[in-house]
Amino acid sequence: MEPLASRIRPRNLSEFIGQTHLVGENKPLRVAIENKHLFSFILWGPPGVGKTTLAKIYAKSVDADFISMSAVSSGKADVRTAVDHTQESGKPTILFLDEIHRFNKAQQDFLLPYVENGTLTLIGATTENPSFEIISPLLSRCRVFVLKELSAEEMSQVISRTNIKLDGDSRDWLIAMANGDARQAITILENTLSLYSSITVENLKNTLQSKHLRFDKQGEEHFNTISAFIKSLRASQPDAALYYLARMVTAGEDPLFIARRMVVFASEDIGMANSSAIGVANAVFRACETIGFPECQENLAHGAVYLARATKDRSSYEAYMKALEDVTTFGNLPIPLSIRNAPTSLMKSLGYGKGYEEYPNKSLLPDELRGKTYF
Repeated sequence: MEPLASRIRPRNLSEFIGQTHLVGENKPLRVAIENKHLFSFILWGPPGVGKTTLAKIYAKSVDADFISMSAVSSGKADVRTAVDHTQESGKPTILFLDEIHRFNKAQQDFLLPYVENGTLTLIGATTENPSFEIISPLLSRCRVFVLKELSAEEMSQVISRTNIKLDGDSRDWLIAMANGDARQAITILENTLSLYSSITVENLKNTLQSKHLRFDKQGEEHFNTISAFIKSLRASQPDAALYYLARMVTAGEDPLFIARRMVVFASEDIGMANSSAIGVANAVFRACETIGFPECQENLAHGAVYLARATKDRSSYEAYMKALEDVTTFGNLPIPLSIRNAPTSLMKSLGYGKGYEEYPNKSLLPDELRGKTYF
């Protein structure tokens, strides 16, 4: 039987939930869909936020054949099959390549000319940063759209689409546990209903008695615990930091969520006092990616103690916030002519780059901000 998540998949934008920054009124993907504009793009975002659904809605709107494949199990031969299809059909063909970051360089090089000459219109979906995972020539021919985790309100709307009855506590628990992943929430609901006659928090928990439980928590407790963890690091209290880390790990928090917060903390709170901290935090994040749970909890503990014991210095963060405030207040002030790029003779004649010095004694800030000190 077709999974529930597939059966209730939105067929058009009016049914689609979330990503309003892309599909809201006058937003780029909505405009492209409404105008039937055919172009290649990458959808980058976490699992279960609508990447495949948006690709299918887009393909239908531009009246293109839709060929879907996963980069995990596909290769050059599959790309060749898609090319043969579009040459035989004479219709525009969209190749949807899920987990495109799994295509190696040789496979991406093979795909490139077909995207370049328009034989295939590529829609790639990835949870990884395209800047690091996709070759530059291919990336330069695609627009990148960043998708966000679904909010609690959006998750509630998704759950309502299932038409499965559940009480408020069960709904809140499911939303907190799914962590913005609509597909996971729907799958858990479907599995629970197949095992039990009703949806309760206890039944949902029993369905998830496995190591794959992402977070057995109420939403408020989740935010309270991560807040306590970060504040313990800031207060240079490794014991408290380890305790709150252990609580999160035991509850099933996603190790990458914890590691991401540690990377941010390394620059925001430690900063210039110990520039090695960002390297350690990034190493912890990478270890969580490559090793996974449960072993990576040892890497998290190592990183937590290091960050807690490190000297703190928020000066670079605070300086940036001051600069950001001026950008917000004054907008795009004219950049001094001496430090503008001058690739053409016209620009040189207009004074671009004139008087440039590699090590000037004067401020390079816009005239309106001369003398301003942030750091």
